[in-house]
Amino acid sequence: MGFVPFTFIDFMDIILVAAIMYWIYRMTKGTNAPYILSGIIAIYLLWVIVRALNMELLSTILGQLISVGAIALIIVFQPELRRFLQMIGMRQKQFNFITRIFSSGEDRVQTNVVPIVTACREMAETKTGALIVIGQRSDLRLIAEGGIALDAKVSTPLLKNIFFKNAPLHDGAALIEGDRIVAAKCILPVTQSAVPKSYGTRHRAAIGMSEISDAIIVVVSEETGGISIAQNGEIRRNIDPVHLQQTLQRYLTINSRKQSKGEVVE
Repeated sequence: MGFVPFTFIDFMDIILVAAIMYWIYRMTKGTNAPYILSGIIAIYLLWVIVRALNMELLSTILGQLISVGAIALIIVFQPELRRFLQMIGMRQKQFNFITRIFSSGEDRVQTNVVPIVTACREMAETKTGALIVIGQRSDLRLIAEGGIALDAKVSTPLLKNIFFKNAPLHDGAALIEGDRIVAAKCILPVTQSAVPKSYGTRHRAAIGMSEISDAIIVVVSEETGGISIAQNGEIRRNIDPVHLQQTLQRYLTINSRKQSKGEVVE
């Protein structure tokens, strides 16, 4: 058994893999993906060492394990991989040109927050639970397809009727794009990040949705009547209803500025 020295190509392979792994780690920080990555890195490094030591039998076994393991990872961790790909496709500014290629080219209608704010204030007073997704640039068709299609103009009475406790559409999220309520009873991905145990399902779903898209999610707590807003994987809780419109409008304005700057740079 002799020692096989590293070639320049081997060294570049290690650097490239390390860079890719680090990028994936940054993208999936706060989820269970880093634990999966650590196992993959450990097996890969072991295979590199074994190959360098010219241990042919063990190198062959590990090589086969990596080949089969790649397929096994796709099958076992399909939800995590799907979520990761959604996160890349929805969040990365570098891929905005792809979105524009496949878009219809029509300007997105600005969302009027007044009826949303009024509905949230009134539902907060009666402690009516609500979960409202305000779409931005991200493609939320998969979320809409998982709910009940509405395509109705945004209005306070309609939102209150959707989330009325005994209404058939109250369980789930209402999806708003532009000035239309696209769908109701939508199922949102729940965050896998470590959050306080006091967070309910709506708050966890709001954070999860904000992690994979640029949408702004408004939550009305059924227990306390508190209003929260989630975006970019973070949630701001117990927003004063008096300042809700100003806060929500600020979120929308910041999002619009980021989008404009991204398009100018590209």
